[in-house]
Amino acid sequence: MDSQLLTAVLAGITLLLFLILRLKIQAFLALLIVCIAVGIIAGMPAKEILETMRVGMGSTLGFVATVVGLGALFGGILEQSGGAQRLASYMLTKTGEKNAPWAMMVTGFAVAIPVFFDVAFIILVPITYALSKRTGKSLLLYAIPLLAGLAITHAFIPPTPGPIAVADILGADLGWVILFGFIAGLPAAILAGPVYARFLSGKLHIEPRVFEEKKDYNEATAPSPSLIISIILIPILLIVTNTLLGSPLFEGVAIPVAVQYLVELLGHPFTALIIANLIAWYFLGVRRGMQKDYLLKVATKSFQAAGIIILLTGAGGAFKEILINTGAGEMIATGLNDTIFNPLVFGFLVAALVRVLQGSATVAMITAAGITAPLLTEGLYNVQQISVIVIAIASGATILSHVNDSGFWLVGQYLGLTEKQTFRSWSIMTSIIAVVGLGMSLLMWYFL
Repeated sequence: MDSQLLTAVLAGITLLLFLILRLKIQAFLALLIVCIAVGIIAGMPAKEILETMRVGMGSTLGFVATVVGLGALFGGILEQSGGAQRLASYMLTKTGEKNAPWAMMVTGFAVAIPVFFDVAFIILVPITYALSKRTGKSLLLYAIPLLAGLAITHAFIPPTPGPIAVADILGADLGWVILFGFIAGLPAAILAGPVYARFLSGKLHIEPRVFEEKKDYNEATAPSPSLIISIILIPILLIVTNTLLGSPLFEGVAIPVAVQYLVELLGHPFTALIIANLIAWYFLGVRRGMQKDYLLKVATKSFQAAGIIILLTGAGGAFKEILINTGAGEMIATGLNDTIFNPLVFGFLVAALVRVLQGSATVAMITAAGITAPLLTEGLYNVQQISVIVIAIASGATILSHVNDSGFWLVGQYLGLTEKQTFRSWSIMTSIIAVVGLGMSLLMWYFL
């Protein structure tokens, strides 16, 4: 029986990579096909295979679809208001040109929390061009820190879709994921950002091309940096506060029932993001003269990018449920106990393998989460350890972005790099993030 289950898992992973890489089938469809294939090879009845997929898909999307949708809506309003560019400009004013790489890193780190990676990069990349032209230094000195901040937040810190999806599939707590994401992300951002950028820019000088800044941006009418920072922090602080009050840190502390009720209600990701959206809708939209019809169009457009993330996550949940119901997950867990790998390292390696082979960080995270989730069903790991595994998987899914990743071409195109230069800059930067993220995850794992 074990050999049959092992064959089912290996065949499923091989089929998934073949469908995506060779046949170029969309990952959502490929994941569903693999669910059916694994169920057939494992000997599940036909009705049970399809029912398992339905349950896995539905249970996953109940949470993820809501949070990802609210996050996309929040990011859309922030983007259209000009808040991201205003925040970057403010950071540069405070730090000066000498510390501009650090300002770009912090800006990327903050902006990518509500805004999708590629959108945030396109909005902010003109600032790196302006800095490079003003100082005469390599464009990479400013672009790499920006990219590091964007990439780390995009992978490590909810409410971005990747960590939300992995956290839901593994059963992690979003508050702990946010905390551990910051703890692991800051060292990774520093080393992969300003530190690596200073080293690289001394060896690879890139002149900025002619680049037109977004014409409809007016700094005089853009929202204030303090308002932008406050709105971004509101959902994060609410979620983290709820998590901390429910943790062993406050065990035995007499908290009034009314306060506990209020924190639990407002600190849930649903409520926290609804509040952030309403505040953004009013202060970044209505109060600044945006017509309600225009805001409605912005909101509708922002959901387009979220759709594929939601569907992919649902398919990943179906894959996880198939592995659990076939018993393959339990078999892998038993085998893992006899090796030197713990679930954290296992999740990192699976995510890294899928990432390198097929390119998409989101697919790598969801696939790795689906394969790793059954290892955690025995109750051997606490909520903090499971949350650290989320960061490890995110780290693995970030590693070595290359020619099969759309981000590789996006960065190369906007920075005017050759493929070789993109490897030397972007690909190595993503690998530094992955290695540092794994190292920090292991440190936290052994302290928990």
